[in-house]
Amino acid sequence: MNFSTFPSPSLPPPPPSSPLGFSQILGTAILSLAFVLGFPGNLFVVWTVLCRVAHRSVTCLLVLNLAAADALVLLSAPFFIRYVVGGQGWEFGPAFCKLVHYLCSVNMYASIFLIAGMSLDRFLAVSRPFLSQQLRTKRALLKILLVIWSLAFLFAIPMPFYRRVFPKGGLFYCIPFHSDPKHVVFQYLMETLFGFLIPFTVIIFCYSQVGSHLQGAKFNKRRRSGRLILLIMAAFAVFWMPYHIVNLIQVSSALAGDESLKNALLGVAKTGRPNVTAFAFFSSSINPILYVFAGSSHIRSAGFNFMAKMFEGSHSEGSGSSRVFRSTKMTRNESLVEKLPEIKTLQT
Repeated sequence: MNFSTFPSPSLPPPPPSSPLGFSQILGTAILSLAFVLGFPGNLFVVWTVLCRVAHRSVTCLLVLNLAAADALVLLSAPFFIRYVVGGQGWEFGPAFCKLVHYLCSVNMYASIFLIAGMSLDRFLAVSRPFLSQQLRTKRALLKILLVIWSLAFLFAIPMPFYRRVFPKGGLFYCIPFHSDPKHVVFQYLMETLFGFLIPFTVIIFCYSQVGSHLQGAKFNKRRRSGRLILLIMAAFAVFWMPYHIVNLIQVSSALAGDESLKNALLGVAKTGRPNVTAFAFFSSSINPILYVFAGSSHIRSAGFNFMAKMFEGSHSEGSGSSRVFRSTKMTRNESLVEKLPEIKTLQT
């Protein structure tokens, strides 16, 4: 049986002579809007961080990587739009069919891992400031980013194995293919566990701890930075949760023993998957919009540099932890100096 697996935003194209259905129209509209808003928006974020931000915090560098990942995956949108509305099937060859779906999968994992990294950074900055300072060096951050990207590329490896180009009616179509229901269970559970449930468990734990530490504290800048990360996290959850629900429905279909239940669940998954996938794709375009709202207080005074002002403001969070570290260290040293005469007296 041919089970549909993680599609990129590709929607089942109609025959060349058929008009587009509602699903194709809706999916194409979402993809077009995502590309128009998200691609230039993410490039603007990358340009701002690289060219306008003087002091880049950990959060700022994680945002840079998130924007780069989103801009990269949005480059695939025109190909999928052409695939859906062109009426000529998949025109770009089998290798590109596998590659573009692989990059979509890499983006999903990289995005959630980077967001989890932001949450862990805030958790350590608030609850473990000494450890946080040790991890905030450039060398340590580069190692962390290397691990994040390596894991994203590793977890996405199954994707190209479940995409093939098949001929039909004189055209070629880039479609999902599973030779065994066990492959459906493997891929979907892997995606949902490692691309959503486990990272979000880490995120929720981190923010519950941060909330308890900052309750009643007057760290306005830290709270503003925290709200931005919460918005990014919430947007990812809103746009990706429907996709993972469909994943679980299709896994249930593959595991169901009753044939009628299996077919009913599979029908729900196949009907919902094209649009929830296009909806998830839109998550790559939403973050620059969130940054505009978060930095709106700087727009009038800083103009196009408003985002740089906002990201430089997030640097104070790291500086704050550094000041706490230095202050505590100085207090300990002063306490030791005060006790030195007493120690000498005891020795004599």
